[in-house]
Parts: sequence; structure tokens; C-alpha cells
Amino acid sequence: MVSYLYRDIYVSCDGFREAFHRHAAEDGGWSAVIEKLKSRARALKNEASAVYLAAKDPRTPWYAKAVAFVTIAYAFSPIDLIPDFIPIFGYLDDLVIVPAGIALAVRLIPAEVLAEARATVATQSVARSVGYVGTGIIITIWIAVILWLIHIFYPLGAV
Repeated sequence: MVSYLYRDIYVSCDGFREAFHRHAAEDGGWSAVIEKLKSRARALKNEASAVYLAAKDPRTPWYAKAVAFVTIAYAFSPIDLIPDFIPIFGYLDDLVIVPAGIALAVRLIPAEVLAEARATVATQSVARSVGYVGTGIIITIWIAVILWLIHIFYPLGAV
């Protein structure tokens, strides 16, 4: 009974694998699938840049700025709701929360502000460099945490 169950699961997985490979071959192979994923990633990156520019605009309401800030902070935060080392679910929260936050921010930002931001992103390269001040703050926080942990586990007076 159990061997039949495992065999059926294997056969259904094998059928799924064959259908996936057949679909990839019909669309032009794996390179077409990878190119489609790359184009979607570029579109998401451009949309995130447009949301960033629109959030800096004074015509954007505070709640849209808050959603944009929380989404960007979550995307760049080293702390996740579900740690990335947990199989499948670790990256699933990043694949759901970040695009959903961007989509919500897009709906909350006024259309004319977002259109101007998209035009800016499309016509010129937006500076995507990380600020030196922000980098310094993050490094300082990490150094402070490491020194605090060293102090807790290896006190100076104890030999």
C-alpha cells in the first residue's frame, strides 16, 4: 500500500517535471524562461525606483510614504519574518511581501506623481547608491551589537 502511494507521488512529480520541461521547450528553452524572469525583475526594480522617487515628492500623502518606507525597510532589513534558511518559506515571504508592498504603495500614490516618477526613471538613470551616512549607521550598530555580545559572554574582569 505504502509503496503504491510513493510510486504514485513519484509518477505525478515526474509528470509535472515533464510538463514543465515541455512548456519551457515550447517557449524557446530555458534561456527564454530566464530572460522572462530577468525582464520581470527589471520591471520590479524600475517600479521600486519610481515608488522611491514618488515617496520623496511632497504631493504624496503620508500613508503612501509610510507604506513605501516600510516596504523598502523590510526589503533591505537583515531580519525577516521567516528566516531565509527555512526551505521554500524562507524566500517566499520576500517574494510576497515586497511586491505586495510596492503594489499597495503604487495604489496609494497619486497617479500624476507616479507618472512623473516613472518618466524620470525611464528617461534617466536614478542614483541607486547607498548613502554613506546610512551605511555608517548600520556598520556602527553591528559593531555595537558585536561588542555588547562579547562583553556579555566574555566579561573583562573574568579571567
